[in-house]
Amino acid sequence: MKRAAKSGLTFVDLFCGCGGFSLGMERAGFRCLAAIDFNEEAVATYRANSSKETIVLRKDLAKFLPNKLAAKLGVNTVDVIVGGPPCQGFSNVRQVDAANHGRRVRRDKRRYLFRVFLDYVAVFRPRVFVMENVLGIQSAAKGKFLTLVQVEARRLGYRVQAQVEEAWKLGVPQTRRRQLFIGVRSDISGYFPGELRPASRAKGSIEVKLWDAIGDLPPLAAGAGLEESDYDLARRVAHVAGRGETAQRYLKDVIEIGHVRKLTAHRARPHNEFDLRDFARLREGEHSGEAEARGEKMEFPYKRTCFADRYKRQHRDRLCSTIVAHLSKDGLGFIHPTQTRSLTPREAARVQSFPDWFQFPVPRTHQFRLIGNAVPPLVAEAVGEEVCLFLDASVAVRSRKQRQTGAQPEDRLIPQSRVEAARDLQQVAGFDRRQLRLCEKPDFLRGWFALFYLFPGLHPDNARNHGDTVEVWSREQLALPGLEEFAVRRYARSGWPIALELLGCDAWRRYEAHELSDDEFYCSAAQRAGMGQAAAPSPYKNLRNQRSPSHRESSAP
Repeated sequence: MKRAAKSGLTFVDLFCGCGGFSLGMERAGFRCLAAIDFNEEAVATYRANSSKETIVLRKDLAKFLPNKLAAKLGVNTVDVIVGGPPCQGFSNVRQVDAANHGRRVRRDKRRYLFRVFLDYVAVFRPRVFVMENVLGIQSAAKGKFLTLVQVEARRLGYRVQAQVEEAWKLGVPQTRRRQLFIGVRSDISGYFPGELRPASRAKGSIEVKLWDAIGDLPPLAAGAGLEESDYDLARRVAHVAGRGETAQRYLKDVIEIGHVRKLTAHRARPHNEFDLRDFARLREGEHSGEAEARGEKMEFPYKRTCFADRYKRQHRDRLCSTIVAHLSKDGLGFIHPTQTRSLTPREAARVQSFPDWFQFPVPRTHQFRLIGNAVPPLVAEAVGEEVCLFLDASVAVRSRKQRQTGAQPEDRLIPQSRVEAARDLQQVAGFDRRQLRLCEKPDFLRGWFALFYLFPGLHPDNARNHGDTVEVWSREQLALPGLEEFAVRRYARSGWPIALELLGCDAWRRYEAHELSDDEFYCSAAQRAGMGQAAAPSPYKNLRNQRSPSHRESSAP
């Protein structure tokens, strides 16, 4: 079902999978110029659901260079680039070919595919990029890759922040948490919000539970069902009546049941007899280890020390477990709340917020894998709506609080020159924790505003997540005479000057204690004032070309 672009903004989807990210961005009003993935089934599914105006390519992005895409598109610029480089190299559950953590950790070239993504960013220079990955990237190689993504994006001239997306807060009925990297080109002022708001279509249906999403679907036995079948309309009516407005809104606005006549992909996988007997022993919300603890004798053949919780029956009135690609192997952790079988692809797709009109024209095993690997469209739509707001000229320079209240920072505390900013920053830069706590608010704000006047590439949200790696910058890179002692040594991950770490910590303390407003903490006005100084060269001017856009490294620097 084609979505007409409303905003005039364009995007490219890299490592696009079956199209969850694209669908959400299109719902938010963007137009997709191109989508690329190497997987045959993913590309086939994307094409089955996309507009003919979108160029959909099956290519190995590690070999298909950005200039080739630019030639196909006839343009070398785009508003936004989104994508999710393969996450298996960071997954906490990967065990097939050695683990990503602990004693069995093993080199995996997929961990460096983020550089392929950034190669496209370097060539197309989008105003914003959004990269999604699993939370395992935070701990893989002791946080090395969490740092590398931010360091290399910053070298390309982007103000980058890393934030965790919690899907259930955006109306997706599962316990999904993922890592987002959001980069804003350094010539654009303002700070992207550190917490996403639900997409417009999710309003009023945020407390969605598993049964709201799937309770209307026809019951099936294990191994039963057809690739295309009829809805049970009487069951749907009864379901909505029993669950109320939340289920109605989710099915109508998110699943879009009004736009499709036939039910597809509601086909249950078969299970062997001992699996079915074990399924029947589980209570709702219970896994096999808990069942055995209360006295059940389970038959499953796996080691109890490693797989005690391998079987799990989902609970109707709770969030579903995170939908994962492993569903293509088995569904033992996703047993239906009331039926003796695992979830069907359509049920998994609904939990991921895919509408019922979205087709999966590939075998069932691939359906599960594609659904599990996808970015939930409802999450992507929330991202897209925030990007639209951010890039809109009338609101891009305001924080979310400003959009709601019209409040403005205290302009009189913002420096009027670099000399004044240097003086104000030096007043607080040497303070210890106690001195910062005792510092009067106007004096603290002068120093805080001066920091972002002089260093507009920093992000307030990064003031507490620095990592351990330190960079030493040259005086030529800094171009900040008199401030070298504060700025030469930086945390690589956040870009934050080490000497100013306590200043960031105290700003967060004040903000969380409601002593600083959104506008004071995010101080976009001070950032814009600093960016407006024509004589102030970018502190990243000598870093941007350290990596060639065509550079194809397979290991860390």
